[in-house]
This record gives sequence, structure tokens and C-alpha cells, in this order.
Amino acid sequence: MTRVVLDSNIYVSALLFGGNPRLVVELAEQSFIDVYCSPPIQKEVARVLHEKFLWSKEPTTKATNYLWSLARCVTPRTRVNDCPDPDDNRVLECALEVRAAYIVTGDQHLLSMHPYHGISILTARQFLEGQFPKS
Repeated sequence: MTRVVLDSNIYVSALLFGGNPRLVVELAEQSFIDVYCSPPIQKEVARVLHEKFLWSKEPTTKATNYLWSLARCVTPRTRVNDCPDPDDNRVLECALEVRAAYIVTGDQHLLSMHPYHGISILTARQFLEGQFPKS
């Protein structure tokens, strides 16, 4: 099965806005892809929901618990500093740890690094079009 790391912005967008990020999460719900995350990605999603979108603790916990039930959490053993945004390095570390085929993100720092050590870095739309081309 295809190994995918979703950036925190994909999780947040899926919860708040739907669209292509939600469709990517639905692929995990339907077991079409294997999604991986790490503690730093989990913390970033909770932080953004709480601080930027002012979600209280209970809805944040409920939503993130559901998201993490769809993903396999790993603790990367290798640290990297290849991206100008230090937080984005945590996504790269997770992808390297699980030998992901894809990173799905809306972050320009990460997108500009495509490909990274053989890992395709794509937007949600690019990922969906590549995996499930329209007829």
C-alpha cells in the first residue's frame, strides 16, 4: 500500500474547509493509502486548531484523536535540517523514517523541495490526480 505523510496543514484544511485535503483523508479512512504521522506533526495540528482557529480543548482532542486513529504514528530516529522552515523538517523526518512515497502538503517550502530523497512532494490536488486520474 502507498505510504503517505500528510503535513499538518492538510489535516487542518480537511477538518475546517473540506475540499481536496478532506478527500485525501477519506482515502485513509477507506484504507486506500497508509498515512503516517509523528508526535511533532500531531502537536502542530493541535496547536494550530487551538491557537489560530480558537478551538477549545474538547473539540480539538476529539477531532485529532479521530485523525490519529487513521494514521500510524512513528518517532523519527534521524533529524534533518534541509528545509528553510525548521517545522517543515519534522515532516521530512517522518517521511524518511517510514520510506514514504509521498508527502502531501500546501506548504511552499516543502513543495519547492520536490522530489526529496525519492519522495514526491505534492499538493492534495496533485496527489489525487496522480492516484486517481479523472476519466
